[in-house]
Amino acid sequence: METTRPPLPPFSLASATEKVRLAENGWNSRIPEKVALAYTPDSQWRNRSEFVNGREAIVGFLTRKWQRELEYRLIKELWAFTENRIAVRFAYEWHDDSGNWFRSYGNENWEFEANGLMQKRFASINDVPIRQQDRQFHWPQGPRPDDHPGLSDFGF
Repeated sequence: METTRPPLPPFSLASATEKVRLAENGWNSRIPEKVALAYTPDSQWRNRSEFVNGREAIVGFLTRKWQRELEYRLIKELWAFTENRIAVRFAYEWHDDSGNWFRSYGNENWEFEANGLMQKRFASINDVPIRQQDRQFHWPQGPRPDDHPGLSDFGF
């Protein structure tokens, strides 16, 4: 039997904001198996031009992603919400194995089951090359500290 993953829909401003921060913290862990548990076993994704279905495929996708996107640090921000849907904007910084830095900007649309697991995720993402000295996300690997600025603070 599937567990619940609070906060649960229907979302309020407070619970949608919490859900977004929990997702951000999970992704910043860079542990594919842990992140995949936030999604239904048959979850459907579109990430850029790639279609991913199910937890096993999510683990594979995230494993490849974080082998390629080194020193990944992500900030998500709530954009809008309804009963069981949340829209998010985000930015993350990373570098490739040649030391080239990027800031990736995007939007995600999420749909949740009643148990709080995400059943659909649609992500549109653009990568912008940046110089190392132009990085903004400097916290130690892992969750973003509570006192670290968010996207709106940076004007992103």
